[in-house]
Amino acid sequence: MKITLRSSLTAAHCMAQTVALSATLPALVITACFGKSVEVHAAPSLRAEGTALTTAVPASDATRQAESLHPASLRNMRSKHLRGSHVSENATRANAGVAENMTALRKPHGIVHTVAFEPRARLTRSPHEFPKTSGGPELSSSVAYVVAQKTGETLFDKNSRAVVPIASVTKLMTSMVVLDSKASLTEMIQVTDADRDYEKHTGSRLTVGSVLSRQDMLHIALMSSENRAAAALSRYFPGGRPAFIAAMNEKAKALGMADTHFESPTGLTTHNVSSARDLVKLVEAAYQYPLIRDFSTDHGYTVNTGKRLLDYHSTNALIRDPRWHIGLQKTGFINEAGICLVMQATIAGKPVVMVLLHSARRYDDFTDAETLRSFLASDDPPRATALDANRSGT
Repeated sequence: MKITLRSSLTAAHCMAQTVALSATLPALVITACFGKSVEVHAAPSLRAEGTALTTAVPASDATRQAESLHPASLRNMRSKHLRGSHVSENATRANAGVAENMTALRKPHGIVHTVAFEPRARLTRSPHEFPKTSGGPELSSSVAYVVAQKTGETLFDKNSRAVVPIASVTKLMTSMVVLDSKASLTEMIQVTDADRDYEKHTGSRLTVGSVLSRQDMLHIALMSSENRAAAALSRYFPGGRPAFIAAMNEKAKALGMADTHFESPTGLTTHNVSSARDLVKLVEAAYQYPLIRDFSTDHGYTVNTGKRLLDYHSTNALIRDPRWHIGLQKTGFINEAGICLVMQATIAGKPVVMVLLHSARRYDDFTDAETLRSFLASDDPPRATALDANRSGT
C-alpha cells in the first residue's frame, strides 16, 4: 500500500514521519521516501528460530544439521529452497552508532585490509546493504567479527560496532542468568500460557502443560533454540520474568557490554540488541560455564514432557563437520535480525570467537563461517597496507 503525507511536509518531516511509521508498524518495511510520499510494503513472513513450522518456510532450523556441510552444497540448498527470499529490517534501531564504524580484516600474520565504512545515511537503506570488504573474503553477513580468544587480537572486522537485533543469540545470556541463580537443575518446570509468544505468534513443539526439569529446559533452549523453554526458565526465576530480564541487563553491564539491551529471554523481540564486539564478550563469558559449552554443542537430545517423548536436534550443522572444533555456539533468527551465528572454535590450532550477524538467506551463516575458517587457516596472507581500523578502542 502507499501512504501519502500532507503536501506541506518538507523532506526532513517526511523522514521523521517515516521513522514514526517504522516504530508503529513493525510488521512493515518502509522502502522509499521521496519528499511527500512513503511507500510501505508488507514484510515477508519468515519463521523465527526455534519455533514450530507455522509459515511457508522450506527448511526448518531443526533439520539444518542433517544437510550437507560443504559450502557448495549449502549454496545449492540455499538456491533451491530460498531463491528470491529476503529478510526485513528494523529501520529505526538497526544501526545506532554506525557512523564511526570501519570495515577491516586482519590475518593472524598481522596484515590488515581496511576500507572506510560509509555510515547509513538514509532510513530506506537495508542493513544488508552495508559496504562489502575490500581485498578479502566476501561475506553475506552484514556484520562479522573474529578475535583471537587468548590475546583479544582482531582477526576480521566488518561493522563490528553496529548495534542490531540479535534474536536467539540472547539465549546465551538467558542460560548464564539461570545458572548464576544456583536454582536446582532437577526442579520440574511447567510450560503455561504465559510462555507463549504473543509478539510474533510463533509456535512450539513444547505444548502448554509440558513439564521438564530445569536442566532439560536449558538443554533444548541452547541446543535447539526452544523458545518456550527459555520463557519458562525466566518465569521460574525469583521475582519472575521482570526480575530475570533485569538480571540479564545487570549481567551485560557487569561484562562491559555497553551496546547491549535485553527485553526478552528468548530473543523474539527486536528490542534485544547488541554489537558484534559486545557479543564476543558474551561468548567469552558463556564459555566459562561447562553446561553451556556441553548443551550448546550437543547434536541431539530427547526429552519426556510428561505427555510424550520429543526428539530435538541442534540448529547448527557445523558441529557435525569433522573439520570444525567448536567449543560453544548459538544460532539465531527473526526477520529483523536476519540469520545470526556466534561460536567459540579452534581454527589452525588457535581458539577464536566468531560473530556473524544479519545475513539475508538461510545457510549463509554456515557458508560465511566456512569462508572465514579457510581464510584464517590460509598460509598465504593477503598483501595490504598494515592499518588497524580498531585503533579507536576495543
